[in-house]
Amino acid sequence: MSKLHLTRRACLALCLLLSCAVQAQQGAVFRLGIAPHTSARIILEMYQPLRLQLEKALGMPVEVVTAPDFTEFARRMLRQEYDIAVTTGHQARLSQTDADYIPLLTYSADFRAVALVAGNSSYKSAKDLKGKPVLGLSSTSLVTLWGQHWLKQNGILEPLRYVSASDSVARIVLSGEAAAGFTSLANYQSLPRDTQSQLRFLVISESLAGRVYMLNKRYLTRKDTIDSALASFAQGAEGKQYFEKYKLEGYRKLKPKELEAMDPYAAEVRHTLK
Repeated sequence: MSKLHLTRRACLALCLLLSCAVQAQQGAVFRLGIAPHTSARIILEMYQPLRLQLEKALGMPVEVVTAPDFTEFARRMLRQEYDIAVTTGHQARLSQTDADYIPLLTYSADFRAVALVAGNSSYKSAKDLKGKPVLGLSSTSLVTLWGQHWLKQNGILEPLRYVSASDSVARIVLSGEAAAGFTSLANYQSLPRDTQSQLRFLVISESLAGRVYMLNKRYLTRKDTIDSALASFAQGAEGKQYFEKYKLEGYRKLKPKELEAMDPYAAEVRHTLK
């Protein structure tokens, strides 16, 4: 068989592979995975404008998906089920080290964990929670992990009770079924004003790495397009309305070593997933 014939066969095979790849891409759906920091209904509402922006930029269907809890979200993320994963810094770091996701950006607003108690309750410090039911958002949520550390530092070793969403934390605390609950400051600020007015902070954490947009490596060749789509969203009217409504202030690039600082929390998630 001549070298020319071999070359033609190789070219034909390459063209066939490229054609299959293009067809697969055309039939694909881009999955925007959002960690379950609040109810699925609110997540779908929050990210609808961004979904449409990405769909337009990528020229393909985009769907917003989440998971029942943070632990399952981490499992799905590590199985490469999300094309962009939007999750707090510790899981973002885990996706980077264990699944080769690439950090894109985060929100400008500080991310802090808070312990909420009813405004008319007698709880003034961590020691007042001894023997009382306290809520978290699953064992691998950053606010939960931070809250567990804070309780342990104050001699409170009782396990937390987990709930599915931050609005559930507020409702259960106000009903008297739990003494306190951990959530993020941003999620507290997204609660209705009348609900906020009935709650107060028992503690507020230091600034932590908040929700980070992590890109699956399979879309690395389209990173510039995705970066441009995120920038356009941030500069547009719907993006500005989104940032204002949810007290997020806009997007920013990550600081040097910002994700690396999450290694201790990422290790706890890794241990939980074993």
